[in-house]
Amino acid sequence: MAKLSSINKNNRRIKLSDRLFNKRAKLKKIVMDKKIPLEERFKAQQKLSKLPRNSAKVRVMNRCQITGRPHGVYRKLKISRIALRQLGLQGKIPGLVKSSW
Repeated sequence: MAKLSSINKNNRRIKLSDRLFNKRAKLKKIVMDKKIPLEERFKAQQKLSKLPRNSAKVRVMNRCQITGRPHGVYRKLKISRIALRQLGLQGKIPGLVKSSW
C-alpha cells in the first residue's frame, strides 16, 4: 500500500488539473499562435506561468485505484499488475483465467 499522503496529493492534482484544463488550453493556444502579436502572446505566457504547477496534466501520476501503487499500472483498468492478478485469482474479473502449462 502506498503512503496515503502520496495518494491524496495525486488526487488533489487530478482535481486541480480537471478544474483548470480549459483555462490552460486557451492560454496555450494563444501562446502557440504565431499570428497573434508578440506582446499579447507574452502576456498569455505570464498568465500561464502564474497558474499552479499541479494544474498541469503532466503532473498527474497513474496510480492503482486499489493499492495506490505508482508502477505497473494498466491504464485501461486503472489497477496495478499485482492487484489484477489477485482479483483474477479470486475470480472477480470475468474472462480472466490464470494460465498453467
